[in-house]
Amino acid sequence: MSLFTHLECSQCSRRYDADTLRNLCDDCRRPLLARYDLTAAGRTIDRAAIPGRARNVWRFHELQQVRDPGFRLSLGEGWTPLVPAPRLAASLGFAHDALFIKDESPNPTGSFKARGMAVAVSRAVELGARVLSAPSAGNAACALAAYAARAGVEAHVYMPADVPASFVAQCRAYAANLHLINGLITDCGRASTEDAARFGRFDLSTLKEPYRLEGKKTLGYELAEQLQWTLPDVVVYPTGGGTGLVGMWKAFDEMEALGWIDARRPRMVSVQASGCAPIVRAFESGAHTATPWENAATVAAGLRVPAAVGDALMLRAIRESNGVAIAVTDDELMEGAGQIAESEGIFAAPEGGATAAAYAKLRARGWIADGERTVLFNTGSGMSYAHLWNDAKATSLRHREARR
Repeated sequence: MSLFTHLECSQCSRRYDADTLRNLCDDCRRPLLARYDLTAAGRTIDRAAIPGRARNVWRFHELQQVRDPGFRLSLGEGWTPLVPAPRLAASLGFAHDALFIKDESPNPTGSFKARGMAVAVSRAVELGARVLSAPSAGNAACALAAYAARAGVEAHVYMPADVPASFVAQCRAYAANLHLINGLITDCGRASTEDAARFGRFDLSTLKEPYRLEGKKTLGYELAEQLQWTLPDVVVYPTGGGTGLVGMWKAFDEMEALGWIDARRPRMVSVQASGCAPIVRAFESGAHTATPWENAATVAAGLRVPAAVGDALMLRAIRESNGVAIAVTDDELMEGAGQIAESEGIFAAPEGGATAAAYAKLRARGWIADGERTVLFNTGSGMSYAHLWNDAKATSLRHREARR
């Protein structure tokens, strides 16, 4: 059974009823966080029994929100591989490093977004929503469309008109209502929010509802379990909306309260594209929130997020962990994706490639030291961006030849 007790504003701490559909805090318009009876959870959940549970996001179902198991949607999302990456480390010049890749590309819709949408759609439907809406750079739209189809409810997805054709094709296959907007994801978010209010749809925008975060936090639970209930020294995460980074930080706190891990935390690294780096700019300036990035541009669609609702939560996690925010160029992230593919056989999305590029920079600076265990997150499949490898100006072959 779920031990979900209430929702709490991430800024002003106002409490809300656990079983009412909600978006942001009424007072400060900041994200709401799900809270649990962690004392009861610590007494009732046997950590030793978890390996025998289902290998999906419901593996830790007491720490999710769905009350009735009949509403738990699953297409097999979660429990993705944590792959040792010694050849990648060697190719970057650090042969003896303890480097791993958490590879999210095997998820049902090809990215980590399946985790969040599995939980968010399940909970929304349990609470009575029948028409769902969200803006997306591509992967979240596909995930929403898939889980809405699974639940038999209506989905409206809003994407920039220039997203890769693969995302459009997936959404059409799932029979989602597709809205292509001339602009960036912020423009899509505006249209989605306005239409949701006008037509009575429930808005599943990133961190504008509490449950996508709860699906993403399973990244943190899995990481701990796959490393025998210890955490790495460094987590390198590609950051657009930042829900995965915030979700992992939340998961670490919950696991410590449960007695499953100790107080040690990884240093959290937020990686952005140099053409859209509002979190990097805010981190470097010492700001607690990020101002919108003008003229955002990058080939990594998931990183083209000029303004994130969870900016304060991301910056808080980075600073509390003694982490850092770093930007890489499109050429660097594409080269990183090529190096991951060549060395480890993982066809990483450009966002995943950004983590390899950031790792190389931080390692060269000494910010990541010899022997520190580091996990890079590849958040999606390169198949969604196949056109980039077919483009003579942006192929991994070009980068390989440049290194010779």
